[in-house]
Amino acid sequence: MDQTPVHERHNADLLHLMPPAALRVVEVGCSSGALAREYKKINAACAYLGVEIAAEYAQLARRHCDAVLEVDIESLTEQAVRGLEADCWVFGDSLEHLRDPWALLRRVRAAIPGDGHVVACIPNAQHWSVQARLACGELRYEDMGLLDRTHLRWFTRITILDMFQQSGFRVVVMNARVFNEPQREKVLAAIEAMARTLGANPAQAMADASVFQYVLRAVPA
Repeated sequence: MDQTPVHERHNADLLHLMPPAALRVVEVGCSSGALAREYKKINAACAYLGVEIAAEYAQLARRHCDAVLEVDIESLTEQAVRGLEADCWVFGDSLEHLRDPWALLRRVRAAIPGDGHVVACIPNAQHWSVQARLACGELRYEDMGLLDRTHLRWFTRITILDMFQQSGFRVVVMNARVFNEPQREKVLAAIEAMARTLGANPAQAMADASVFQYVLRAVPA
């Protein structure tokens, strides 16, 4: 399967949610290693393991990670996940690429210590642009972004919370990433009207439709 194009930028909002004194970090889908590069500036003593399925990306990530495991993370057994011994797991725009992210999160839950953390960035399928394209029948796959052709799963604020709860975690921080999008206000008016028609909360529907991605921190429940 083709991969999302690699880049050297890191997600500063995700970095902000990573515990500053983690002993061992596992980042699933580490790409170029940009997040590892920045986190090691904060916590140079941590052991940072990247997990990457694409060989060419894994090679890039080895510049910044202490080690890179070139493997399909979903192929690892619960015992293998436990053997990674991480107290911080990072999923930066990677859960949506998995066949069964619920199952992987349950394996992580069985392995992570009680004071461990999971941090994640997840695209929002409720974004106004996705709703607008769907309404017009123009839901076409793209090379990157919300309609990245390599996405296998779709999530909204509600279903993200559901996924972590069902996997044995409690989300303690959930922040919205909202960007400057000039066309948004026109579409939000239609989303507000649709929410009213359906008996939903219009203010919540508009707020959720404004979010491009969610970044979150979860702990074992």
